[in-house]
Amino acid sequence: MSSETTERPNPHNHLTHEKSPYLQQHATNPVDWYPWGEEAFRCATAEHKPVFLSIGYATCHWCHVMARESFEDPGIADILNTSFIAIKVDREERPDIDSVYMTACQLMTGQGGWPLTIIMTPDRKPFFAGTYLPRHTRAGMKGLSELLQEVARLWQVQRDALVTGADQLIARLAEILVVPDDGTADQSLLQKGYEELAQSFDSVNGGFGRIPRFPIPTHILFLLRFWKRTGSALSLRMAEETLEGLRCGGIHDHLGGGFHRYSTDAEWRVPHFEKMLYDQALLVMAFTEAWQATKKPLYKKTAEDIIAYVTRDLLSPEGAFISAEDADSPDGEGAFYLWTRKELDDLLGFEDSTFAANLFNVRKKGNFFSAEAGTGKNILFKKKGEGDHQHDESRIESIRQTLLAGRAKRPRPRRDEKILSDWNGLMIAALAQSSRAFDNPDYYRSGETAMRFILDHLRLPDGSLWHRYCDGEAAVVAFADDYACCIWALIELYETSFDPAWLAEALVLDRYQKQHFADTRENGYFTTSDNGETLIVRKKEIYDGAVPSANSVTLGNLVLLGHLTGNPSYEEQAARLADAFSGIIRRSPSSFSFFLCSLDHLLGPASDVVISGEQSDPETTRMIHMIRQTFLPSLTVHVRSSAASLALDALAPFTKFLNAQNRKATAYLCAGQACRSPVTTAEALMELLKEKV
Repeated sequence: MSSETTERPNPHNHLTHEKSPYLQQHATNPVDWYPWGEEAFRCATAEHKPVFLSIGYATCHWCHVMARESFEDPGIADILNTSFIAIKVDREERPDIDSVYMTACQLMTGQGGWPLTIIMTPDRKPFFAGTYLPRHTRAGMKGLSELLQEVARLWQVQRDALVTGADQLIARLAEILVVPDDGTADQSLLQKGYEELAQSFDSVNGGFGRIPRFPIPTHILFLLRFWKRTGSALSLRMAEETLEGLRCGGIHDHLGGGFHRYSTDAEWRVPHFEKMLYDQALLVMAFTEAWQATKKPLYKKTAEDIIAYVTRDLLSPEGAFISAEDADSPDGEGAFYLWTRKELDDLLGFEDSTFAANLFNVRKKGNFFSAEAGTGKNILFKKKGEGDHQHDESRIESIRQTLLAGRAKRPRPRRDEKILSDWNGLMIAALAQSSRAFDNPDYYRSGETAMRFILDHLRLPDGSLWHRYCDGEAAVVAFADDYACCIWALIELYETSFDPAWLAEALVLDRYQKQHFADTRENGYFTTSDNGETLIVRKKEIYDGAVPSANSVTLGNLVLLGHLTGNPSYEEQAARLADAFSGIIRRSPSSFSFFLCSLDHLLGPASDVVISGEQSDPETTRMIHMIRQTFLPSLTVHVRSSAASLALDALAPFTKFLNAQNRKATAYLCAGQACRSPVTTAEALMELLKEKV
C-alpha cells in the first residue's frame, strides 16, 4: 500500500466504522469515501455534485490494482473530494445495488466486471459506467484522472444533457428489468439449452464459450439431467470432459483442494487465484452428481477435497462459512500457489521432486510468467487423462502433504470474513447432498451447524433474515437469493436427516419469501423485499451466472416442496413462475442452466418415495443407501419413522396412511396422484425405480 496520504485533520474517511472487509480496505484512502446511504446522497444534493460510485469486493485483484493506482493517489483523491461525492459499495454485501448498476454498465458499454465504476446524479441515476480504469490514459484506455476532470467540467456546462441521458437509461432499465416475457415452459427449452451448450463446447479442453473461462457448474448439473432424461451420450461427455479439464487444470488447487474463480486460458491452466465459497459449493454438487451418474472415483475424491478445503480454510469460528480468499497475497497475485523447481527439490529431495515435477508440469524456467511473479514460477497442473490412478496414490498423497505443509509457512492471502446467508445456503445444500451420496455424516453435521448459526444469528423475530454477519454484527435486509438458497439448504438437510423440523423451517421461509418478494401481478420474485430499500428500479433476476438466480432456485424449491408436502399449489406456483420467464429464456436457454434443472424436475417424470420404517432398521438403511448411490435428480424421499410420523401428518398429509406392512420396512413409490403397491426390500424398490424414474 502506498504511504502517501492527503493532508487533512482526519486521515480516516466515512468507512471507518463499516464492518465489510472490502470497505475497511478503503477506510484509510485519501478519498473521502462514504458508504451507500442517505447521508452521502443528501451531501450530493446539498452540494450539487455528481456521485462517483465504486463497487468491488475484498478478494478482487483488479479492485486492488485500481485502489493502489488511483484511490491511494492524492491527486485523484483531490479531484474526487472537490468535485464529487464518492461512495464505496461491497458488491457481496449489497448485491442489489451491484446488480442494478452492473446492468446499467452492460447497457451503456456492452460489458461489465469489477471494479465497477459508475458516475450518477444525486438522485442515483447513472450517466457514465465502466470497469477498471488506469490512473492516466494509456494504450487507448481512458484514465480515471482525465475522466473525472472531463465529467466535472461537463457537470458545470452540460448538466441538463447528462441528466436527460440518465433519465433515458433509467426508462430502459425499468423496461428490461421488471417485466417478464411469458410463454410456455416446455421440453423444447431443455432441448434448445442442450443444443446451445453443444455448439459452444470446447471438445479439446472441456468448458463452454470464450476466454476467460468460468467453471459454470450449473451447466454440468443441467447436462447430467439432460443425459438422464434423453440418454444423450454427448450430454454426458460434455459434462465429464469439462469436469476432467477443471480437475486437471491449474484452476484446481491440487494441494489444498478447492477451485479458483476462473481461468484466463482455454486449457484451465492459468487461473485468477481468488477462491469463492459459492464456486466450491456448486462444484461439490457437480462432482457429487457426476459420481452418482458414473461411479468414477476421481469425481468423489475431487468433491471430498473441495469439502476438506472449505471446512478447513473457509470455516468461521461460529461454524458457518466465510465468503472467500483473496487472489493476492503479500508477495503478489497468486504467489501463495506458485512454485519453483528449487522449492520442490528443497522440500522433497531429488527423486520425489522429479516425480512431482513431471506430475504437475513444473519446469526450471517456469510455466507461469507475470510482472509480479517474474520467471521461474510454476502453476501446478496435470495434463488431461493423467488421473491419480495412473500413479502411486500413496506417494502422491505423501508429496501433497509435504508441499502443503511447506506452503502453509508462506504468507496467506487475505480472507473475506463475511458470512453471507445465500452463499452459506449453497454450501449447506452441497454438504447435505454429498453426505447422502458418500454416506458421510460429518458433512451433514457441518451443514447442520452452519444452518443453526444462520437461524440463530441471522433471523429476526418476525421470521425475516439478515443478509450478512461480520465481526459480531448481523445486518443488511436479506434478498430473495438469501431466502431461496436457505430454503433449498433446509430441504436438502431434511432429505438427508429426515428430521421434519428442517422441512417446517423451509415452509416458514417460503411463506415469508412469497409475502414480501413475489410479484402477484406479473409473477416471479423481485430481488429486494417490499420492506427493503427502494433503488432506481426493483429488479427481478433470472440469469444464472456464477451463482443461480433467486428465481431459478425458487422454481426448484417450489417443485421440491410440492412433492414433499403433496400440496399441488406449490407446483401450480412453479408452473406460473416457469411460464412467466419462458419467453426471456427461450432467447438463450443455456444462459439459464439452473432454471433448466428446475424445469426438468417440474416437467417430470418425477416420483416420490415414502419409506415407512425406523432408520435403525437394516432394511430401511439398505433402501436409503440404494437410492442415494444412484443418480435420481427428480426423486424426493420421506422416511416415516415413529418419531417423525406425527410431524409428517401435518407437513405431508399424503404420507399419513403409507404405513409399514407386517412390521417390515416398507417403501411406496408415488407419481402424480397415485402410489404403486408397496415393496419391502431394497431390490424390489430398485426395480420400481428403474421402471419409473
